[in-house]
Amino acid sequence: MPRFQHERLEELAAGTVALLGVPCDEGSTFLRGPAGAPAAIREQLHSGSANLCTEAGLDLGAQAAFVDLGDLELGHGTAARCEIERCVSDLLERGCRVLSLGGDHAVTAPLVAAYADTFPDLEILHFDAHPDLYDDYEGDRYANACPFARIMEAGQARRLVQVGIRTMNPHQRAQAERFGVEVLEMRDFDPARRLRFDGPVYLSFDIDVLDPAFAPGVSHREPGGMSTRDALRVIQGFEGRLVGADIVEINPQRDPTGMTAMVGAKVLKELAGRLLEP
Repeated sequence: MPRFQHERLEELAAGTVALLGVPCDEGSTFLRGPAGAPAAIREQLHSGSANLCTEAGLDLGAQAAFVDLGDLELGHGTAARCEIERCVSDLLERGCRVLSLGGDHAVTAPLVAAYADTFPDLEILHFDAHPDLYDDYEGDRYANACPFARIMEAGQARRLVQVGIRTMNPHQRAQAERFGVEVLEMRDFDPARRLRFDGPVYLSFDIDVLDPAFAPGVSHREPGGMSTRDALRVIQGFEGRLVGADIVEINPQRDPTGMTAMVGAKVLKELAGRLLEP
């Protein structure tokens, strides 16, 4: 696991896309393991089995504005959340755009908290099998089942669009109505639909939005999801200015061949390409 490179912060120019590992899975409600995802994704990204080009032909390996800062060294509970928010806030103050590798989905709450301070008109595009809108999960308000409830109740996003959802229960449906969430459930998914955002966009990509046939290395396998191509089509085609993103919920312990981590590396490249757009 590469340690966080504090010494490189002063070198970062405005517009840099900073890759940041967030190896934390304390919020996992079912299985631990996603803390190992940053290392697993990097292993596939640099394995030599593929290159570092996006599908549009941008070579990330040749981009001085694409910098891997390594992994945060995190404590536990509130301390971990505060450190995530503090570090990302620092990077945003330097004019960077952050692409983080989780970790479970609980890490998105402090990530977005940092973004909301810089972008008060933030809009969120959320890929997931689960809406993650529980008010609390078995008494825990900061579990990976709750981040978007925390974000919306704090007023940190003026719009939340969720795609790929296929596990809505009555409580989360009521939460979605309470917060005015636009939920594009998987049963109604149209890959040709073009999403449009007017404000700056933060994109949160939970790998279990994909059908387990494409990404089995997750804690919560939910059949009936997107194909990798469908997800890439949405990432590449939505209208709006991407300012930050995270990739979460890859569980290497359930991914013995590394296939899911390779999908994560593919998504990373396409997100980085969009973050590098002027």
